[in-house]
Amino acid sequence: MNLQSRQAADVSDTIGLLISILVRYSEVASINFDPQGQALKFTFIFSGYLSKEDQETFEVKLWDYLDAYLLLEDKNTEVASMQWIPYDKFSILELTRDVDTLSQEEIAIIITLVKEDFGHGLVSENSDSIAEEDLMIQEELIGHMLENLKGSRQEKKLIAFREEGKVLVFNK
Repeated sequence: MNLQSRQAADVSDTIGLLISILVRYSEVASINFDPQGQALKFTFIFSGYLSKEDQETFEVKLWDYLDAYLLLEDKNTEVASMQWIPYDKFSILELTRDVDTLSQEEIAIIITLVKEDFGHGLVSENSDSIAEEDLMIQEELIGHMLENLKGSRQEKKLIAFREEGKVLVFNK
């Protein structure tokens, strides 16, 4: 395959991955792909103010869970960061992970912990209309596309988010 068609396939895989994550996990408000860091940034929005104590408790819990998972999988993360941003009457969590060591199972753990700790205030779209079978297909697609992106290099910085029930993807 020539370089140009391989780069187009990488962009297509990345776009597909971002769309699948937003379709499968309605809790994710937006997702960014940074080609330089080969990283995905997941953004979660919570209504109301989250105290520093709640934020720190969640951070410790999430890192403990992810460290245990990565130890079992015999993986080391290259990029893993978390940032809290207060914004008016909302709290925003940005979680960044490298594509090379990220897995669909790890994404599921992150979503589960976010819902467990902040489900009452988590801003998300209603995903009741999506059949369980379709959700499982999306999980498989996420796993396959993550594997396809490992080791690939593409240049486009992408952001995907929801607006009125649609997933939109833009080149930043």
